[in-house]
Amino acid sequence: MVKSGEEEKITRILTDPKLSAIKAMLEKDHAIDCLFLLYMKRGKWKEAKDYMRSHKLTLSDGTFRARMIEIEQLGLAKSERIDPLKKRYLITKEGEKIAKLLIDLFEQMRP
Repeated sequence: MVKSGEEEKITRILTDPKLSAIKAMLEKDHAIDCLFLLYMKRGKWKEAKDYMRSHKLTLSDGTFRARMIEIEQLGLAKSERIDPLKKRYLITKEGEKIAKLLIDLFEQMRP
């Protein structure tokens, strides 16, 4: 059985517009990867691609851009124009907070 108060927390996460939007974004393909890339200051496509390839991981240009747009819309990142066609994404304080919590979560799950 769920502990007292836990059901209310879960209901709030599922029904609060901001929290449910963040949850929905995190459920998407490569969302956590992109948040971690932002945290590591690799918010430009070339930097992200090079990092992923160096670790034999995949991330398409379209997926990267789609996740970054969503992350920015949620206020977890902001973008700056490099030139008319390119943007660099920078993590915000709220984005950093979520990235750190995810890192801690995954570290606690290590065997």
